[in-house]
Amino acid sequence: MEATRRQMIGGSVATVALAPAAAKAVSTLPTPTGPGRALTVPAPARFTPDWQSLTSGYSVPDWFRDAKFGMWAHWTAQCVPEAGDWYAREMYLPGSRAYHHHLKHYGHPADRGFMEIQNLWKADRWDPARLLDLYKRAGIKYFMALANHHDNLDTWPSQYHPWNTARVGPRKDIVGTWEKLARERGLRFAVSNHSAHAWHWGQPAYGYDPEGPRAGQRYDAYKLTGAQGRGTWWEGLDPQQLYGGRHMPMPDGIRTNREAAEWHESTDRLWNEGVPTGDFARTWLLRCQDLVRTYRPDMVYFDNFDLPLEQYGLDFTAWYYNESMKWHGGRLEAVVTAKMTPPQRRMGIVDDVERGGKSYIERFPWQTDTCIGAWHYDADLAARNGYKSAATVIHTLCDVVSKNGNLMVSVPMRGDGTIDEKEERIVTEIGDWMGRYGEAIYGSRPWKINGEGPTGGGSGLFSEGGPESRYTARDVRYVTRGGNLHALVMGWPDDNVARLTLLGRRNPTMSGEVTRVTLPGDATPLSFRRTDDAVEVTLPERARHPIGVALVLSGNGVTA
Repeated sequence: MEATRRQMIGGSVATVALAPAAAKAVSTLPTPTGPGRALTVPAPARFTPDWQSLTSGYSVPDWFRDAKFGMWAHWTAQCVPEAGDWYAREMYLPGSRAYHHHLKHYGHPADRGFMEIQNLWKADRWDPARLLDLYKRAGIKYFMALANHHDNLDTWPSQYHPWNTARVGPRKDIVGTWEKLARERGLRFAVSNHSAHAWHWGQPAYGYDPEGPRAGQRYDAYKLTGAQGRGTWWEGLDPQQLYGGRHMPMPDGIRTNREAAEWHESTDRLWNEGVPTGDFARTWLLRCQDLVRTYRPDMVYFDNFDLPLEQYGLDFTAWYYNESMKWHGGRLEAVVTAKMTPPQRRMGIVDDVERGGKSYIERFPWQTDTCIGAWHYDADLAARNGYKSAATVIHTLCDVVSKNGNLMVSVPMRGDGTIDEKEERIVTEIGDWMGRYGEAIYGSRPWKINGEGPTGGGSGLFSEGGPESRYTARDVRYVTRGGNLHALVMGWPDDNVARLTLLGRRNPTMSGEVTRVTLPGDATPLSFRRTDDAVEVTLPERARHPIGVALVLSGNGVTA
């Protein structure tokens, strides 16, 4: 995931050592074979690898539109230091928090780089069944496992990338374990893929300290070769495959940490990268196909602005859609997400908004992804109570759903595979509200206006607020389901009366009549009155919840 300080890379994108994308037809790509992998004959292709085909032929499957709420294990070796996001890159940036943490706990990056941390990821207390039971009680309908991050370690026995968790660190098939247990619990299963950035994101590992006692000594990635692994835990592995190769190492002659930081910051403009020279992109595509062919996920999340790696991303998406139809008897059940999707392409994939939202009802289904803390476990953040509250998560969900979106929330995991007590309490509190009022969320669709009240949702990437919710009982979000209008009241009013001002007689928004108001799953009518200014609903004590309440409004034309 992107660090918050890199909220946007605006303007044009500079390219370094880029080659034209290989526009190879999907049918020419080899099919991986090996133990437990049968060679399959491709079904007749419906989709071709171009935007015209994707945007004219794709429709977001109902399972995704109905699910609304998912959770994510954004879990990598970068959780081992418990020092926050982007550790595998920032430990190579002198003066950064991660750099000082690494010196204190592991040594100098010229001697012991992030490759060694990969192998310290043991997952020795991981209990995925317990975590998935907790998340399901929280009300999720889909679960996502991280398949690889920018640090370039695959979390399954990857056939095309030897740096994977079957050989390094946990010595486990993490994706496969999550997938089996999620399916057993009736959850849809997704995978996130972040590795298209690995070729440029890891380049600080080829740098050096510009000042201090180790000035000029290149870090581990610059020096290591596969031959040096003989007799070590990484025997048979080539570190250059992990770190990405020397695409743009920091040049000689930099003399200050500030100058080094400016150099590395300048490479961030490559976040909207093209395709690097060499075999990286083609191998990336084969890795993606191997992942999908092995676990048949319902959704593939790409941490990219638009599809990754130009034509290779199109090749993958068309191939995945065709595979999905083959698995489901001609029915397309697959979802592919990307960020900052141009409006003209939102018919072909699902637009994802990281740590933010939209200010309007989006015509096409979309998703917000966020985390209750840092994307990678951060012990300091936990100690200072920096997690999002359950109310913040639920209120975000209500706002996003009212605008035709889904919400996916990550719960940070420690390197050993556990979550902390504060996180568990938050997830339990989310489940308490969803158990009472989630029926108003699932399977719903947007109304003509998404909501009312003084507090607006985020607009764009990284537009979310702080850990505590900004919403009040005056903030209401609306959705429809089964001919009824659902009002999601985002707080508990002091006088126990919910006021829905969009539904007042003088407001032209709703021309129909409200004849009945109930709670989700409870047919007992509630006392209400409709004035010129609002529908006022007296809330019973049994419905009290500090996060808020959902109301079901029935009547002639309430959803028109």
